[in-house]
Amino acid sequence: MSSGAVRKMLTTALTHTGLTDSVTGGPLHFTPHDFRRLFITDAVLSGLPPHIAQVIAGHQDINVTLGYKAVYPDEAVQAHLAFLARRRAMRPTDEYRVPTDEEWTEFLGHFERRKVSIGTCGRAFSTPCIHEHACVRCPMLWPDPAQRDRLVEIRDNLHARIEEAEREGWLGEVEGLRVSLAGAEDKLAQIARHAASALVALPMPTLRRKP
Repeated sequence: MSSGAVRKMLTTALTHTGLTDSVTGGPLHFTPHDFRRLFITDAVLSGLPPHIAQVIAGHQDINVTLGYKAVYPDEAVQAHLAFLARRRAMRPTDEYRVPTDEEWTEFLGHFERRKVSIGTCGRAFSTPCIHEHACVRCPMLWPDPAQRDRLVEIRDNLHARIEEAEREGWLGEVEGLRVSLAGAEDKLAQIARHAASALVALPMPTLRRKP
């Protein structure tokens, strides 16, 4: 369907409504592009954050999105706050109560117990370990760059254990050891990527006069 066909359908529909422009008194006129503005306005006033509307509209600059909507920024903020209030009213009130001292202590203890020998466990609060504490295999482990040597030692040990299992015919252990080896190599790769992306502090340049 071409844009010309859509424009013709809109003109025909508006003519049949008999509605007129309140300023000019002439017939109403819409373009297909006007519906983008209508959608953005309705979405933002319904509580959609402007930066999400920006992504939906495909705008690189959020100011373009704000120009699309026929509301002022303060109205957008108030609409979003009203949206949050409606969402909170639908959630159990128990989620918004003040935690007890025991609950707060348990919450802090969760973060203390996340530390392991080769990094930090990133699983959510009050959730069990679903990988049976096989940390080197777990995608939720954030490896500590300071423990790289330990990870290298673990990787080399896994290579040796795989060779031993294959030599002794312990084929039931080979598959599991290879999974652990892949996990160790992945953690080492994460550390390498982190080191490569780390910012380097450069000194201030020194101006030298030409001789």
